[in-house]
Amino acid sequence: MNFSDPGFWRAGAIATTVVMLVMLALLTIDTYGAIRAGGRQVPAYDVINRKIAYGYEASRGHDMPSIGAEDLLFGKRFSEAEAHALARKAKLVIQSRACMLCHTFFGNGSYYAPDLTKSWLDPAWTEVWMPMTAAPSRAEAMVRFLMTPDQFPAGVRRMPNLGLSRGEAMAVVAYLKWMSAVDTNGFPSNFGSIRVEQ
Repeated sequence: MNFSDPGFWRAGAIATTVVMLVMLALLTIDTYGAIRAGGRQVPAYDVINRKIAYGYEASRGHDMPSIGAEDLLFGKRFSEAEAHALARKAKLVIQSRACMLCHTFFGNGSYYAPDLTKSWLDPAWTEVWMPMTAAPSRAEAMVRFLMTPDQFPAGVRRMPNLGLSRGEAMAVVAYLKWMSAVDTNGFPSNFGSIRVEQ
């Protein structure tokens, strides 16, 4: 081996690059299986037809979602294609209204307003917002709030009216319900219940 030969270093660089590219491809394929809708940690979009809960899982050491019995959103059973279309519409609404300038989704965005990763599961929707909006359900309370947030006191920082139509608000609510079913490895921490260590 001649360490002063540029060919030696070139061959080493090429071999290292090839190995790293193969590893990157394998890791990408493995990760895609976990993070795509319908993957290991991300349910298919039609999970919006089911009850979603969140609780501490001792074997994993953190809170995680659980999928239960049928719990139809807006009283309708959405097919996988319909649920996928709702999620697509919601993503466009979220992007067009720049929601991440104030909110956080999956740890990305701003911390000016509440993190929305598990917002569907927030008990405030049933305890506070349903009575305040005179809505018969959590989903309807969320829709009414999203359509006219400036009419409801939400603390010191009020959400501006973004001009969402009812269909746009319903799509966002469906997306928030789906997002709450994603296994985020305990993120955001302490969302479910705060346990005091003794």
